[in-house]
Amino acid sequence: MEAFIILIFVLGYLAITLEHNLKLDKLIPALAMMAICWAMVAVGVDGFTQWFDSSSHSLLTDAYTSLNHDGKMHLMEETLLHHLGKTAEILVFLLGAMTIVEIIDYFDGFSTIKSYVNFKSKKKLLWMFCILAFVLSAIIDNLTATIVLISILQKIVKKREDRIWFAGLIIIAANAGGAWSPIGDVTTTMLWIGKKVSAGMLFIYLFIPSLLCMIVPTVIASRLSAFQGDIEVDESDTSKPGPNSARMLYLGLGMIVFVPFFKTATHLPPYVGMMLSLAVVATFAEIYSRSKFSISSVEGEEAVGHEEHAHHSPVHSSLSKIEMPSILFFLGILMAVAALESLGILFGFAQNLKETIPMMGTELHGEGVSDLVVMLLGVGSAVIDNVPLVAASLGMFTESIDNELWHFIAFAAGTGGSMLIIGSAAGVVAMGMEKIDFFWYLKKISWLALIGFVVGSVAFMGIRTLI
Repeated sequence: MEAFIILIFVLGYLAITLEHNLKLDKLIPALAMMAICWAMVAVGVDGFTQWFDSSSHSLLTDAYTSLNHDGKMHLMEETLLHHLGKTAEILVFLLGAMTIVEIIDYFDGFSTIKSYVNFKSKKKLLWMFCILAFVLSAIIDNLTATIVLISILQKIVKKREDRIWFAGLIIIAANAGGAWSPIGDVTTTMLWIGKKVSAGMLFIYLFIPSLLCMIVPTVIASRLSAFQGDIEVDESDTSKPGPNSARMLYLGLGMIVFVPFFKTATHLPPYVGMMLSLAVVATFAEIYSRSKFSISSVEGEEAVGHEEHAHHSPVHSSLSKIEMPSILFFLGILMAVAALESLGILFGFAQNLKETIPMMGTELHGEGVSDLVVMLLGVGSAVIDNVPLVAASLGMFTESIDNELWHFIAFAAGTGGSMLIIGSAAGVVAMGMEKIDFFWYLKKISWLALIGFVVGSVAFMGIRTLI
């Protein structure tokens, strides 16, 4: 039964990676993989010889086999509920963050950034976008920062041949910026919510490696012919930000930044702080739009009276633009990985990995995990996807919070995905927005991302010896 579950997982993974070839949205195999894997676990619960207890991070063998059928089913249901709760924390957090960003966009808040661009030099523009991507991705996450910056890029750079070069470097910078922030990347958020890293130590360990991962490729790219000369400016575009654009930009970004402080002060899960931030931003959004004070629709007789207001509510509009397919994909892939973790498959794989791969350089603290293992996870995140790889690592390794292993995993998974355009959420969204060809990116941008990844990894290895 375990072999069949692994086969289902592999086939589902192949369907996800071949999304464009199969013309099948990746959320479909992700959800199917999750449901089938857990169904197989339930059907074969009596035949398994071990069980991984996620709450205590320990592998149960004799304690599991001594249980009767009802006991094993009860343990399975508790484990499923545990993983669903942890996954829901991540999804609710993302929903809140995405809604705040959409509210900012509703007020055209990001056009405030565009208004500061008063030069034509491609080299200056490259540095501006890379620095913005690095900073914004740490505040609003790399996926959202990429969407925002490419939207602004499309208004500034009119030639697509020039834009795709900028987009490629934005992907590298956004992924680098997301690695050192607890809310900058889905995988880093997973490690943060999973109590594997803290916001303070994440900054200490990863800020310099992430900064180098952005700076080095940008320095090299600025010397390429694609970034020489000036851009063509459309003089006819005279649009200006609205009266509340800047206010909503600063308020929205400020409330997202507030979340880590809220968690530190209250010790509540981050999604609670994000919901509070959403409530504050939504309140001001309704005030500025002069709409009703309501996030939910009104049913019955009042619905008719408020119908025209509902169509103009910034909160309603923003909620309608949330990428639900992405949320459902994360649900499917995280819960599918949880099925493999529960059977102890990932735990056993981790043990084999640590025994068979030789140590490279300085050995990581804890259970003796090789640097090479973590760097391979980074390369793997480019080939497959960093979300399930980090989810798998949560079940593979049992080191305590702020162990350097978790910080290296956060860096490797966050920045390694830049090496292929399908390796990160930022790359996938840029690919869709600018129709960037896979092999063009592989030829023109991947080598820059690889250099940044290696330089950042070496920097991390140096920094950890000082901490």
